[in-house]
Amino acid sequence: MSGDVPWRIFTNSGRPPADGRPVELPEVPRWRTPKPVDGEPWEFVLPKGLDHVVNAALHLRRPLLLTGPAGSGKSTLAWRLAEELGLGPLLKWHITSKSVRDDGLFQYDALGRLHESQRQGGGDPKIGDYVTLGPLGTALASQDRPRVVLIDEIDKSDLDLPGDLLDVLENGEFTIPPLARVRSVEPFRVVGSDQKPYDIPASGVVRRKHFPVIVFTSNQERTFAPPFLRRCVRFTIDNPDRATLVDIVKAHLGADATGDAAVESFARRLESGETIAVNQLLDLLHLVTGQELGPAAEKVLRDNLTSDLTGP
Repeated sequence: MSGDVPWRIFTNSGRPPADGRPVELPEVPRWRTPKPVDGEPWEFVLPKGLDHVVNAALHLRRPLLLTGPAGSGKSTLAWRLAEELGLGPLLKWHITSKSVRDDGLFQYDALGRLHESQRQGGGDPKIGDYVTLGPLGTALASQDRPRVVLIDEIDKSDLDLPGDLLDVLENGEFTIPPLARVRSVEPFRVVGSDQKPYDIPASGVVRRKHFPVIVFTSNQERTFAPPFLRRCVRFTIDNPDRATLVDIVKAHLGADATGDAAVESFARRLESGETIAVNQLLDLLHLVTGQELGPAAEKVLRDNLTSDLTGP
């Protein structure tokens, strides 16, 4: 638990603080902040063998496809790669069922440009001001160093998206049609998804100087076609066993959980096939070991914080 913040922050009194000052809230638990906030490396228990696979992907300059249950650290690895390799802030593209290739490459605000033209009485606003690079497009436009791109939950995409990305991943280039249609001899200045400026050639074609470090994550909700899989270096993260759970708890909470009843119960449930995530166990232990809650509160937490994720 955080500092001297009492357990009963909310008491259902319906009355604001008597002194008019806002109530102090706890700090966010350390494992909820994948990037270190205090300058110190944060703990991450790497699944056995994953370091070799990551290095293989780096040497081959191929995307890494991490498959595993929710909460197994797939996204955290991408943050750690960007931090440890000094490749700048992580570029993140979260995939939904409606995501298409161009979402990751660029967006063009044609309507905004039209409105500005009308406001200017028929002027011609700079088109580059209305083009924004997506996370993958930003990485391909980067000139000073490779960038790390997290393409999160690719298994939630439309069936065509992984295949639509193949040409971009293989050749490292793409065209921005609104820029390509403009007859210009000067580069276009646009903004990347990291809010930094990037110069795009007058042709409107972005050609990578560096192959980005790409991390795909998948929660095993679908399979992928062989052409996509053969371009990736793959690794499957299995559910942790008892020993690994103990290591994870020690890494994040600093406590030796060997023989802990909650850890033992959680491990048995994982072995039985229940859909539960490690962060649920960390949430529970963070609360019940931080201060005296009382048996009623502790029972409610144990029943609710580690419930099966496929339930209501």
